[in-house]
Amino acid sequence: MKGRHRSAGSSGGALKLGAATVAVLVVLAGSWYAFRKYSQPSCGNAAKLSIGAPADIVPALKAQATEWSERAKVGHNCVDIEVFEEDPADVAAALAGKANKALTGVGQANGKTRIPDVWVADSSLWLQRLHAADAQSVPADAKSIALSPLVLAMPEPIATTFGWPQKEITYPDLIGKVATDQKVKVGIVEPSRDATGLGGLLTLAAAAQAAGGGDATQATQAATAALRALAAGRSSLRADLMQKFPRGGDATALSGGLSVAPLSEQAVIQYNGQQPPVRLAALYAEPAAPALDYPYAVLGNDKASIANELLKSLDSQGFRDKLGAIGLRGADGTAGKGFQTPANAPAALAAAQPPDAAAVEGLLTKWQAITLPARMLAVIDVSGSMLEPVPTAGGATRMQVTLEAARKGMSLFDDSWALGVWVFSTLLDGNKDYKQLVPIGPLASQRTQCLQALSTIQPKRNGDTALYDTILAAYKAVQQGYESGRVNSIIVMTDGENDDPAGGLSLEQLIAELKKTADPAKPIQVILIGIGNKVGEAQMRQITDAIGGGTFVAPDPAKIGDIFLQAIALRGQGAQPK
Repeated sequence: MKGRHRSAGSSGGALKLGAATVAVLVVLAGSWYAFRKYSQPSCGNAAKLSIGAPADIVPALKAQATEWSERAKVGHNCVDIEVFEEDPADVAAALAGKANKALTGVGQANGKTRIPDVWVADSSLWLQRLHAADAQSVPADAKSIALSPLVLAMPEPIATTFGWPQKEITYPDLIGKVATDQKVKVGIVEPSRDATGLGGLLTLAAAAQAAGGGDATQATQAATAALRALAAGRSSLRADLMQKFPRGGDATALSGGLSVAPLSEQAVIQYNGQQPPVRLAALYAEPAAPALDYPYAVLGNDKASIANELLKSLDSQGFRDKLGAIGLRGADGTAGKGFQTPANAPAALAAAQPPDAAAVEGLLTKWQAITLPARMLAVIDVSGSMLEPVPTAGGATRMQVTLEAARKGMSLFDDSWALGVWVFSTLLDGNKDYKQLVPIGPLASQRTQCLQALSTIQPKRNGDTALYDTILAAYKAVQQGYESGRVNSIIVMTDGENDDPAGGLSLEQLIAELKKTADPAKPIQVILIGIGNKVGEAQMRQITDAIGGGTFVAPDPAKIGDIFLQAIALRGQGAQPK
């Protein structure tokens, strides 16, 4: 018993000693922690960095930024990184607006749009378009941090009719199918504001152009038909487009739903991940369309050091795995852990070189011309100077190149358009300086009439240019039959300054009369196109600035076709009087 008693006493002493030891260790650990905390440099104020990116990549960026910032320091400062969602089109519009520029079809930025320190757009096409508009607005180049190839998304039962998954599909295959099978319904997200839509538009339009072979007329017709087919199935938002795919596998559902649309590989992966009634096939068609490549653009120099340090961490397997979990590939085209590879997908992909910026804007102007419903009065100068030959057009006259531009432009307008044709000079119709050839009416019923009228136009050899009186008369004519829901506009093509021997309106009188006539509830765009180097550009700009619209000048009349398309595209910019 005594031994057990001593043992118990020894045990109690040992417990006390152990507790004391633990207490000492705790105190020492706390002291060491305090020593470490206060002997090391203070964190100081947090260095902040904001990153704006599309919803597609935000989850991976947030996770990586949080992980990196927990151990990162800049000098004595910790790093606080905010990653937020921002529509690339809105950021692009905001950056363009800062430089007093506008991108075709993009319009104004959302009033809540933030310009971040680092902009991760979904495609380099945005940087290219901005750089072409204003070289200072964005960096000339930016490193890609992720990749999602553009595919043709197609319900699997329909894809099998194209030979999927065994056969390699080409864009010409699709063009041929669309041209011969009315059951094939093509969709697209508005390409002027969506990179997947733009990439698909560029590739499909090029394939259609090539389908015309060496015949320029056939090539133009094929490309126009393709653009019209896309326009008929366009959606403003990607989510809306996805809802158009068939919700059932029976013949009725398949024929009533969307057949095919250019989308990102990620969009197809995420759609199928929701277990839809009909899965989508991802067709990796040739030639490859411009992929979403997620460029990392540092805007400004004040946060460049932090931004560039974070960028280094985005070139890691850890970030690639985070991308893979949300259906994106690494910048080199390889997939990280968790990536759900679609059937028949290449193991690795590389971003294709984006097309020339001028080609992009040129195609978007055509797209705008086709897609915006319009009611337009075309007014063409037939004064004597329109007989002058154009050396760069093989000796064709100014009148001839202008009429050819008008004919080509009209070929882009579908039957939903309303169009009228006037000509003007001096004393063309009694005492009037202008003459109506075709009243404004639907092209569905008077396309042939308009084309015939263009073919009969001849310059008045000794005629002058009563420009101001004609503009006012045309404005009133368009206003009289105004149609809501359409872009009501006047397009005047002239090669000279106002020159009316009978007097007529002065510039100041014209502007005053236009302002007095204008009705804010019935906005009318006045689009003036100057042909050659003798136009009164300054006076023309005063008119369009005052009443709303735009002035375009083609010093080389041979370029009037390109200028005509740019002018038509203005209808989507919402020009207002200044």
